[in-house]
Amino acid sequence: EVQLQASGGGLVQAGGSLRLSCAASGFTFGDSGIGWIRLAPGKEREGVSAISTNDGSTYYEDSVKGRFTISHDNAANTVYLQMNSLKPEDTAVYYCAADIPFFGPYLRRPVISEYDYWGQGTQVTVSS
Repeated sequence: EVQLQASGGGLVQAGGSLRLSCAASGFTFGDSGIGWIRLAPGKEREGVSAISTNDGSTYYEDSVKGRFTISHDNAANTVYLQMNSLKPEDTAVYYCAADIPFFGPYLRRPVISEYDYWGQGTQVTVSS
């Protein structure tokens, strides 16, 4: 059974940092694309970042470039999203999702509908 467990959200002041984790199980982790997608009230889902656990290629939405860093630890079957210089507009529920199989590279924005499995969300709230 494929499982994705997102954690690490919380309340932080603007300019602060959080690190989200997505722990995965039930599939060949090293042959997947793992993405972080956020959903804010009144807005559409937005894919903010993704990583190929096969070739390490990454994708970042323009709004988070230079502030967010995605990484993976294949030994731990975990993907991380380090979020720095957080802004109130980053407030959302953050979900991790898996595209299986995926061997990379990320050459374009991932299509949200291509993700096969989703984890539960973790709330990120940035106060001004």
